[in-house]
Amino acid sequence: MSGYIYFTDEQKERANTVDLVDFLQRQGEKLLPSGRDKRLARDHSITVRGNRWYDHASEEGSYAIDLVKRLYNLSFPEAVSLLLGGEQGVEYRQHSKHSEPEQRKPFALPPAHTDMRRVFAYLIKQRCISREVLSEFARENLLFEDAEYHNAVFVGFDEKGVSRHAHKKSTATGSAFRINVEGSHPAYSFHYVSKNPYPHNLFVFEAPIDLLSYISLHPENWKNASYVALNGVSEQPVLKLLELYPKLQRVTLCLDNDEAGRKAASRIHKTLKEQGFEGVVYNVSAHKDWNEDLKESCSQEQTAPAMVMR
Repeated sequence: MSGYIYFTDEQKERANTVDLVDFLQRQGEKLLPSGRDKRLARDHSITVRGNRWYDHASEEGSYAIDLVKRLYNLSFPEAVSLLLGGEQGVEYRQHSKHSEPEQRKPFALPPAHTDMRRVFAYLIKQRCISREVLSEFARENLLFEDAEYHNAVFVGFDEKGVSRHAHKKSTATGSAFRINVEGSHPAYSFHYVSKNPYPHNLFVFEAPIDLLSYISLHPENWKNASYVALNGVSEQPVLKLLELYPKLQRVTLCLDNDEAGRKAASRIHKTLKEQGFEGVVYNVSAHKDWNEDLKESCSQEQTAPAMVMR
């Protein structure tokens, strides 16, 4: 597209109030549930709701036009034209500024099932996570199976031992369903704080399964360290733990080995440095994430030739 294109204020307003979920899905984008928002599958740092978006990695956000320019490398006129339907005459759903605000529900854990057979079967057989590690987290009430859908529920407690956060992950084969329970406090995501009284390391991951996978890969003396899953890429849980536990004197960033993970790790490192925290190191998985590393390790063990007894 070339040349000057004039848009009226009404057209620009209409472009900026396009419902981004409707627009992105009709562009072929995959969106994942993330609480009341939707998360862009190809860049997990970006969430959308209505006509607004936010990049948690760069800590910036705005309205529809800016996101379309950013995602598709378009000029302002090109982005506006696309949102207005362009030459195809597509009409995207509008987000109403006057719609009733959603009432935020108080946080509550889903009812627990009487056992954890499906959760253990899924995490051990499909994800290769150590049974001993899972048993420890279950004993600490950090992991349970919900009664209705048999999801794995990863719980985050505050400093008083009150549950403040929960992340649900489907145990159904092939399902990508995962979501934070509504009302979850982002600063208290799934974590394990060591009883080790001496200064030690805080390992930081994007997802609970990656946290458990890393411990399964490195089980020796794992309880001497602390661990947190961000359930995304926000630094809030890291900052809260460092505030509450001065014994955490080093942070190892173990985020996903992809563009979004690397951007988030760099941003979190910068934030910690600005706050005077210098003890930050990186640990990068060989594959996309730590569960991929764990599954590869399990696969190699299963295909290793058996020892022949003579």
